[in-house]
Amino acid sequence: VQLQACGGGLVQAGGSLRLSCTASKRTASNNAVGWFRQPPGKEREFVAAIGWNGGNTLYADSMKDRFTISRDNAKNTVYLQMNSLKFEDTAVYYCAVGLRSVPSFDGYIYWGQGTLVTVSS
Repeated sequence: VQLQACGGGLVQAGGSLRLSCTASKRTASNNAVGWFRQPPGKEREFVAAIGWNGGNTLYADSMKDRFTISRDNAKNTVYLQMNSLKFEDTAVYYCAVGLRSVPSFDGYIYWGQGTLVTVSS
């Protein structure tokens, strides 16, 4: 399974972006998908996850009121809508496919290459 994350870019604080994660195979539609991010000079951290059927959504506490994860299995795509972006949201965002919607790295098997989100203050 190959994952293509896109939608990153430069945005002003308070703005919005929608990231997309598209899988090369339909297999991904039967699995959970998670979003993680790695801010500059920091470790990778959990952002959000969603179960194969669109349920079991999980969010990091600092993002649950601003970010929304969703999926369209017909398009093999998972989305991350990010609103009210803050400077500290600047990071490379990665999507990953796993068996269950969990907030830990080791719960995911396949990883995308990442897309850079830069939030200007």
